[in-house]
Order: sequence, then structure tokens, then C-alpha cells
Amino acid sequence: MTKPERLTGLDTSFLHLERSGAHMHVASTSIFQGEAPTHEEFRDHIASRLHLVPRFRQKLRFVPFDQGRPVWIDDPHLNLDYHVRQTALPAPGSDEQLRNLAARIFSQQLDRSKPLWELWLVEGLTGDRFAIIGKSHHALVDGVSGVDITTVLFDLDPEPAGAPDKAPPWLARPEPTDLQLLSQAWKERLTSPPEIYRGIRAALRGPRQVLKGVGATSKMVTAGIAAPDSVFNVEIGPHRRFQMTQTDLADLKRVKDAHGGTVNDVILSIVAGGIGKYLRARGHDTNGLELRAMVPVSVRAEEEHGALGNRISAMMAPLPVWCEDPVERLRLMTAEMGDLKSSGQAVGAEILTKLTDFAPSTIASQAARLQPAQRFFNLVVTNVPGPQFPLYVLGRKMESIFPMVPLARRQALCIGIMSYNGQVNFGLIGDFDAMADLDSFALDLEAATQEVLETAPAKKAKKAAKKRKTSAAAAANGAGPVAAERS
Repeated sequence: MTKPERLTGLDTSFLHLERSGAHMHVASTSIFQGEAPTHEEFRDHIASRLHLVPRFRQKLRFVPFDQGRPVWIDDPHLNLDYHVRQTALPAPGSDEQLRNLAARIFSQQLDRSKPLWELWLVEGLTGDRFAIIGKSHHALVDGVSGVDITTVLFDLDPEPAGAPDKAPPWLARPEPTDLQLLSQAWKERLTSPPEIYRGIRAALRGPRQVLKGVGATSKMVTAGIAAPDSVFNVEIGPHRRFQMTQTDLADLKRVKDAHGGTVNDVILSIVAGGIGKYLRARGHDTNGLELRAMVPVSVRAEEEHGALGNRISAMMAPLPVWCEDPVERLRLMTAEMGDLKSSGQAVGAEILTKLTDFAPSTIASQAARLQPAQRFFNLVVTNVPGPQFPLYVLGRKMESIFPMVPLARRQALCIGIMSYNGQVNFGLIGDFDAMADLDSFALDLEAATQEVLETAPAKKAKKAAKKRKTSAAAAANGAGPVAAERS
């Protein structure tokens, strides 16, 4: 038997967390220009690229009696007609209908007996457009790695040079028996436990690093415990709502250049502003209120880009929702994020995820069940950098892409952000019942965005003002408009 690849402790935790209405798959809704390809064309296109992402041809197998973490094995019954699906929006094919469909698809748990991904080809969108809704389990791929995989499956040009892709022949490896899985798990544990050694080595790389890791871990945990009660932290069900909103990356960079910080700081200040507007409009007192956002941070090395599996850490970022002044809020956000980065909080989170690699699977399972009961954070805000160039599928240009990030237990709102080709796209996921007014929150987020943008005048406006000043000076010197223009 070929030795199967075992899930990491972090990836396994996403399986344990998937209960009580909390799904642990990530997704995206992509909108394309032009007429949709046929289902056969799209399926065959995916089939021609599938060898580039072999994990998409594998499924999970669980070790009997929970004596080891699950393993990835080839699926001998892989059927692309199951994973690559087609549907059509009823007339008129509005964006609202697309959002409702995406929310319904996102609400369905993936079948663990099959490879943990789906792609939906959606026809009938207004404006001569179509959409692709894709979802993959969090145990399979993290957000940053997922973007890399997307660029593999899609093209960089409308008409790629060379002959059409042809997948090499593939034959699934024999599926191991339960006895083989159990014996392999015990063999690793008793004779050569490389995963245990790797985890211990990473955590105990010298006394100084141990002390640093303990301190950083305690900072992360204590920061998260401080999260206050909020209307977003209630019991959730399995059903979701989905909203999309968009702004320009250049505009956010303009704000960053005017006031300092990073684009991510600007985005977090917008989120804090939108939440503040949303709460105050519903009569909630935001005076002094500071919510906590769990902000995932990629710790994937450059040489690991394109690899599957999760290499993520997290920071608990304070959101000053009490602050109504957009400039002051951005400055507070910049200062807080700078303090977090220097405090080593993200390092602490990474150490915690490494420790799960050598925790006995039964203990890790119980720990994962306890985690959502703790109020470590109020919501998740994840910002994934996407490609800053257009992508194509079968010659059709991708117009925009909106991320869909899962809700944890007692987390009724999640904000996913993805940049793509000069855009910054917000994908808002809310619990169907607890966030029945998700549309209103999207409007509040748009209003907060506009407020921030107005604090940094556009370059065109500055140029126009300079031009008017030059014209006035020329007129004062007796020159006419033409002379002013030439000057």
C-alpha cells in the first residue's frame, strides 16, 4: 500500500468544527463576460487541468476508532459530472437572484465520501454574463492557496497559445482497508512519529524561541478573550445570506497614501465604520465599543504558493466601531495593527496551530468542539490578495470575484475581501435568521467606504484645481485662456 498523506492538525480541526450549522468550506462567486460555455465544454476544460491539482481527485478516509488524523486517498469513483454542475437563473437573471443561489449552494455541506469541492456553472445572468460558483472544504485549501489554484485552472489570455490542454492518463491508486489505515497510524505513533517530532521541533527550537512563543501565544489568547458581547454572536443555523459590494483598489491606495498605514488598515477601518453605522441605526449604544475581528494571516512561504493545505495564522484585531470620524478611525486602526504585528501575536497563533499536529486526535477533536464556545472574537474579516490582471475561462473574461467565508458557531457575520484586477470585492456572509438585514449592512459598508474615500481627494480633482490656479494666474498676467492652457 502506498503511504497516504495525512491531514495536518489544523486541517483536521476544520472537520471537527463542522457541526451545529457551521460549515467549514470556502467559496467564491465569479462573474464572467459573454455567453456561458456548455456544461460539456466547461467540464472537459476542468478535466484537462485536474492533473495540476491532484488533491481535487482525492477524498478523505478516516482512521478507525479515531486513532489518527484522516488521510487523503485517490477516489476510484471520481465523477466530474457530480462535481462540475450546471444551472440557470430564471428570468430576469438579476444579481439578487445570483446572490440567493450562491447563498443556497453555500448552505449545503459537502459530501465527505467524495472529493471536497464543487463548481457550478450559472447561466442566464443579465448583461450578457454568466457566473461560476465554486466551493472547497477548508481542510483542502486555504484562501491564499486557493487563489493560486484558481490561476492554474484559468487562463491569462483570451486565446492561450499552443494546442488545447490534454490531461495525462490517470489511474487511482488502490484504496486502503480500515485495517491498513489503523496499522499505519499505530506504526507512525509507536515507531517513527515524524509529525510529532516535527511539531515539537517547531515549538521547541531553543529556549529563547520557546519563551517568545509562549509570550506571543498568551498575547493572542488574552487578546481574543476580551471580545465583548455583540448582536453578531448568537446561535446560527445551517442557512446563509450573501451580499456583494465593490470598490477600487486605487482609491484605497489613495487613502493610504494620504493618511498612512496600509491598504489592509484602510479596509479594516471601513469595516469598523460600517459596523458602527449598522449598530447605531438599530439603536445599539456604540459609545466606547471595540469589537474584535479575527484576521487570518498567511504564513505560507513563497516557495509553497500553489500548494494545498492550510498555512495560516491569525491576529485578533480591535475594531473601533465607536469612532465615527473616518480619519481618526483609520489612524487608530493603523496604530493598533502596527502594535499587533510587533507584539508577535500572529507568531503565537502559528505556534498553536503547529501544536495541533502532535495532539492526539481525540484530544484535538474535543478542543475543537470547545473553541467555538469561547468568545475569542466577534467576527472574521479575511483579506485575500488576488491577481492584479484579468483571468479568462474558455476565452471569457472574469469580470469580478467575490469570496464566501464560512461562519463559526455563534458567529453570524463574516466579511471576506478579495482584490482582483484593480478591484476590492467584499463578499458578506450572514446567518439567514440572525442577519436577515444583511442587505442593509452592505449599504452601511458602502456608506463607510464613501466616507473614507472623501477624506482623500482624487488625483484628477487635484489636477483640475492646479489647472484652474494656473488659468487664474495667466489671466491676471494678461494672457488669454489659450495661453493659460499652453502654460
